[in-house]
Amino acid sequence: MQPFTTQLRVRHYEMDALGHVNNSVYQHYLEQSAIEHLEHLGFSLDVYRQLGGVFVMRRIEIDYLRPAIAGDTLEVRTWLQEMRGTRAIRRYEIRKHGNDHLLVTAEALWVWVDSMTMRPRPIPDVLLDAFVQMQHS
Repeated sequence: MQPFTTQLRVRHYEMDALGHVNNSVYQHYLEQSAIEHLEHLGFSLDVYRQLGGVFVMRRIEIDYLRPAIAGDTLEVRTWLQEMRGTRAIRRYEIRKHGNDHLLVTAEALWVWVDSMTMRPRPIPDVLLDAFVQMQHS
């Protein structure tokens, strides 16, 4: 599957006492890239409302390899590795713009939940179909 890449600039308030991006901030970067990826594919919050559900992150595993600092422009790459039933597994890589060295790798488990009950339910066919099309492009 073709990865989706977005860029963001590290802000000063995201630094910790050691002078680099606080580890907890990376999860925000990962979530934002997943949202932008699905929006890029036409799945906005309005579409989610029509489908009666939303993806929520259930589990995340992050490997911190190198630090980023305020002013760095980061490239966050993400792609869906698997999607079936109620679950989607998404992978991530973060690099400094123009640099091949990985800063972060991550894998997240996202679950499709009913908007009203917040209980897991099967991922709608329209999303599954889009995933299948992405695999073949």
